[in-house]
Amino acid sequence: MRVVRVVRFGGPEVLVTGEAPDPVAGQGQVVVDVAVAGMTFVETRIRQGTDPRHAAPRLPYIPGGLVAGRVGAVGAGVDPRWRGRRVLAGTGETGGFAERTAVAERDLFRVPDGLGLPEATALYSDGATAQGLAERAGLHRGEWVLVEAAAGGVGSLLVQLARAAGARVIGAARGGRKLALARELGAEVAVDYTAPDWTERVREATGGTGADLVFDGVGGRIGREAFTVTARGGGSRCTARPAARPRSSTRTRHGGAAWR
Repeated sequence: MRVVRVVRFGGPEVLVTGEAPDPVAGQGQVVVDVAVAGMTFVETRIRQGTDPRHAAPRLPYIPGGLVAGRVGAVGAGVDPRWRGRRVLAGTGETGGFAERTAVAERDLFRVPDGLGLPEATALYSDGATAQGLAERAGLHRGEWVLVEAAAGGVGSLLVQLARAAGARVIGAARGGRKLALARELGAEVAVDYTAPDWTERVREATGGTGADLVFDGVGGRIGREAFTVTARGGGSRCTARPAARPRSSTRTRHGGAAWR
């Protein structure tokens, strides 16, 4: 079967096509005929050899931690009804850039009818993150919600989830194209957080009270500035760790830890 390997660390040019033996489904495994191979931003940094949180794989390796396709074969101990189903499947950290890959039955997710495989792949990681954040935050109708990185993967979904819950959304992003997308997705107000007065625009939009809830997907200076426009008694659920712990009397949350 055909595969794509990373032969050295670097940009997309280090991806080289080749051949590999067809996988065989072992005990508790299935073979997925791959139609879509997912790739996250973190995986591109691993390929470049620049990600500080993951050990560099041994070269050469086949990238791809998530695939979508149909189950072509099932191994011993696997429910035979999986055969022919459309699925998402986690491969671990490698192995997805191939025509076929063997994965554990426990790592399969059935793709609902009516949802395309490319869309299911794109939604899997960021969708789960956004849904979890929205459920943990407890979105309320009529409250002001500030979403940073509002045109990104998680941020764009949070804008839509907050809007669907009846919240009033302020989308913060960089540049006109991203701000236009935030508005298109449902943001009532869109602000460029590279502008020096962006926090004043948030205060103006909220009548001077600030946002009831902030999803911080940027951290650093922008994340700290967001805390200054959080309404007293509101909360901030961070999707990226700030560079420094903010000093604020407002109740905040990060990864389940409460700060005052």
